[in-house]
Amino acid sequence: MSGFNQEDGFFQSGYPDNQQGQAPQYGGYEYSGQQFGQEPQFGQFDYTQQGGYDYAQGGQVYAGEQYTGSIMTPATPYVGPQDTQGGDNYEDEPPLMEELGINFDHITQKTLAVLNPLKPADHSIMQDTDLAGPLVFCLAFGASLLLTGKLSFGYIYGIGLVGCVAMYCLLNLMSMTGVSVGVCISVLGYCLLPMVFLSFSSVVLSLQGIAGIVLVCVAVAWCSISASKLFVSALAMDSQQPLVAYPCALVYGVFALLTVF
Repeated sequence: MSGFNQEDGFFQSGYPDNQQGQAPQYGGYEYSGQQFGQEPQFGQFDYTQQGGYDYAQGGQVYAGEQYTGSIMTPATPYVGPQDTQGGDNYEDEPPLMEELGINFDHITQKTLAVLNPLKPADHSIMQDTDLAGPLVFCLAFGASLLLTGKLSFGYIYGIGLVGCVAMYCLLNLMSMTGVSVGVCISVLGYCLLPMVFLSFSSVVLSLQGIAGIVLVCVAVAWCSISASKLFVSALAMDSQQPLVAYPCALVYGVFALLTVF
């Protein structure tokens, strides 16, 4: 019995003495005397400690800083410099006409240069291989011939293709820098504008008389002088405009024969 009393005393010594009015401690935690089943009162715990979660503000509070936002009004996300250059920024995209290679300023300048063959052409606009103007002038030339009962769109494109290839080969032999096919097509197409005026005049006038022959000669000379001026300006071929104007006159002479007959 004495051994049993010693073991009983051993187990009793492992618990603190509660007779002094102190709260017992179990495993390092102090028991405050709260009865089992009694819920703690809300608001007694300090939620504003550093590194904790602030339920009053609805956000997490880190040590050393104070959260000023709200759960209903989140903070604005940061937009870095790389986000401003993304593919979704449609305001910085170029216009549709510029993407298609259609420059109305260059079209206007080239048209005015053709209408005034004595005015020097700008060297910068001649390097632009614009094909919108030549396409419009070829369609207008074919439409004017269609008004006289001539369906000649195939002849126009065929003669134009042969003329562009011939001028391309000839100008590459004559110039030091060379020329591209796009420049030849652009220049010869723009200089077709006087021939368009001639074909429209053939709707109301007969070009097989004396007046018609004069108009044809003027139109061919106008086209050849304008084309040679643009070629000389683009290729910097000084004092060689008469040499370039002769093959141009042959090309536009074929278009004139197509208009007359």
